[in-house]
Amino acid sequence: MTASRPPLVLASASPRRLELLARIGVVPDRVLPTDTDETPRKGELPRDLAARLAAEKAEAAAAAAPGALVLAADTVVGVGRRILPKAETEEEARRCLALLSGRRHRVSTGVVLRTPDGHHRARLVETILAFQRLTPAQIEAYIGSGEWRGKAGGYAIQGRAEAFVRFLSGSWSNVVGLPLFETAQLLRGAGWLRP
Repeated sequence: MTASRPPLVLASASPRRLELLARIGVVPDRVLPTDTDETPRKGELPRDLAARLAAEKAEAAAAAAPGALVLAADTVVGVGRRILPKAETEEEARRCLALLSGRRHRVSTGVVLRTPDGHHRARLVETILAFQRLTPAQIEAYIGSGEWRGKAGGYAIQGRAEAFVRFLSGSWSNVVGLPLFETAQLLRGAGWLRP
């Protein structure tokens, strides 16, 4: 951090987002997870949920870190209008994988950069994926890996589930949880990241 540049706060507890940022040479000055209610509103679409939660997380972190540049993101997996949960139980993960088996789905990430003066710069990035048709044995083996725990849609593309992906259009890092191209653009636009 230089004198002319505000501290950068990452409003996320995700180790994956920290790892992704490090890949483009960005190390936040502070990590400040927020306690944001992630319950979808009635009729809310996956992309709208991702955008809303990213904005809410940015505001919550900014209130706790005045004078900082706040980066927030939220990733949502959707099949049509249906929002898949962040799987916390084996049964939830099984349901997600059964639903994703043999069909296309969309991963939406809302990214918000909130400046110290309260301005928001936002991006919504969507990636379309298709899984192969999964056998019961494949689903059970993946459940046994434990990789699904806490992951939107019940899978982690940066792990064993990458072998299920027969088609991907868009940003791979978006599926992990932070679209790096768009994030770098936001940080450059704010003067935090050098061109």
